[in-house]
Amino acid sequence: MAVASQPATEAEQPAEPATQPTSWVWNEASLPAGFPPPGKVGQVLIKNYPAYRAARTKASDVGGENRMFGTLFDHIKKNNIPMTAPVEMTYAPDGKTYQQADMLFMYESPDKPRGTTQPGVEVLDIPPATVVSVGVRGGYSKGNFEASLAKLETYLSAHPEWQRAGPPRVLGYNSPFIPWFLRYSEVQIPVCALTFTPSTCLTGVAERR
Repeated sequence: MAVASQPATEAEQPAEPATQPTSWVWNEASLPAGFPPPGKVGQVLIKNYPAYRAARTKASDVGGENRMFGTLFDHIKKNNIPMTAPVEMTYAPDGKTYQQADMLFMYESPDKPRGTTQPGVEVLDIPPATVVSVGVRGGYSKGNFEASLAKLETYLSAHPEWQRAGPPRVLGYNSPFIPWFLRYSEVQIPVCALTFTPSTCLTGVAERR
C-alpha cells in the first residue's frame, strides 16, 4: 500500500485476513468472513476490508442512538443470524464535533440470506474499503473517539499519499458485558491512494451514504 518510491512504514503494512481476533481483544464473537484482525492498541494501520453484508439502522429512524443496538439485535434474532464482531458505528459531522449516525451488524458472510426486514432496518451489501485505523482500549466514549480521530488526522497530514474518502467510523468488538476498561475498538477513516482518479476514490463506507 506504500508509494512505490518509499519504503513501507508500519502504518502502511496492510493487515492480513483472520478468522478470530487476536490476544489483546476479548473474543465474544467471530469476525465476518475475510476481515483483517484488529490492530494493536495505539497502532496506526492501513487496513483493507472485503465486501460484506450488514443490517443497518439509523439513529434518526429509531428515536436515537440508544435504540439502535436493540433494533438490530431483534433483526438477527428473528432471522437466526449469528452475532459477529465488530459492530460498526458511523459518525457524521455536527458543527465542530461528530454525532453517531448509524449502526451496523455485520453478517458472517456476504452470501448469508438477508432474512425479513422490519421498520428501521435495511440490509446492505457494502463494497470493499481501505481505511486508516487505530486500536483503542477502554469505553466507547466521545473522549476516546475524539482522541483517536486526532491521531488519525495527524497521520493523514503526515502522509499526503492517502486521501480521506468518507466519514469516520468505530468498530466495537465488545458488548456491555465486558468491563469498560477491557473493551477494545478501532477508530477508522476511509481513505484512498492519490494515485487513483477522483472518480474512483471511493470506499464502501462512503458509497453507502
